Amino acid sequence: MQKGIKFRIYPNKEQKNLIHQTLGCCRLIYNKGLALREEAYKNGEKIGYTKTSAMLTELKKMEEYSFLKVADSIALQQSLRDLDRGYVNFFQKRAAHPTFKSKHNRHQCYRTINQKDNIRIVGKYLKLPKLGFVKVRQSMEVGKIHNVTIEHAPTGKYFAILNVEFEPEPRQNKGSIIGIDVGIKEFYYASNGNPVPNPKHLEKAMRKLVREQRKLSRKQVGSNNRNKQRIRVALVHEKITNQRNDFLQKESTKLICENQTICIEDLKVKNMMRNHKLAKAIVSVSWSKFFDMLEYKATWYGNEIIRIPTMYPSSQTCSCCGYQNPIVKNLAVRKWVCPECHTAHDRDANASINILAKGLQMQSV
Repeated sequence: MQKGIKFRIYPNKEQKNLIHQTLGCCRLIYNKGLALREEAYKNGEKIGYTKTSAMLTELKKMEEYSFLKVADSIALQQSLRDLDRGYVNFFQKRAAHPTFKSKHNRHQCYRTINQKDNIRIVGKYLKLPKLGFVKVRQSMEVGKIHNVTIEHAPTGKYFAILNVEFEPEPRQNKGSIIGIDVGIKEFYYASNGNPVPNPKHLEKAMRKLVREQRKLSRKQVGSNNRNKQRIRVALVHEKITNQRNDFLQKESTKLICENQTICIEDLKVKNMMRNHKLAKAIVSVSWSKFFDMLEYKATWYGNEIIRIPTMYPSSQTCSCCGYQNPIVKNLAVRKWVCPECHTAHDRDANASINILAKGLQMQSV
């Protein structure tokens, strides 16, 4: 089993220049490969990774592209493999058509493979091809390294994302089963009656973010002061992202450690984003990322995730008598009383109980 671990690295000036040279070379090769495939498609031909790799070999022989020899050769090949993977995902309808990469994109990265132990951690340093030993802030022990992605963030920081061998340690849980209903006011409401409030990291930082962006808009385009202010804005965004990821990791781990089976709704978040009044709040709360974390952690530790069908009316159905109330379709209705059994319901609490019941029903089939 493999997983990714992200460490911050501190390259010196010479290493920074080499990183940016490699990023530029990888971007160039990716764009040339994409242009070659698009041209072939117009002419009715079909080419794959093999021909784009041959193109790279020919480019290296040309004097005007001699600078390609400075970059990590494996990273250049990986950029073409990534392009090929992009086309595979496109034809299998998992992603959009590959697009050309721009040097103006503030988030840049390249990937290289560990061959003959040329990527390894030695003390406080990370050994990387071409770069040599780069100072690293290591926060945990790592297993065998398969590949590494070098990332240059919009804040100007550098990171190494290591893909390593990972053997999850067995974790004891209480063996219980739980249903959760995610929301915006409460991050999720559990069927055991415990709601988890939404931390609203974006909303809390919005005032500072607006202030910093307003300052950025007043700076002269191309000036050093504008670049400094751009980094300040990026730092605010980075802090929000880190806070959100920390919260999601802790909550997903807590659920996995306390329960053997977790029932969740199979939400179509992309479709829900079409509601422009709720889109910002849905992005901020990151349901999709939370569900992904639950999925891979359940795979690691042997838990079970049950996805309830999208069209199941969990909020509209009375958890006591089963009566379906059409009035509750209105999202403004947060509390309601069942006309049949006269039980008072909180919308989210009732939904979480119904999700649990439906999950138990699906598990027994």
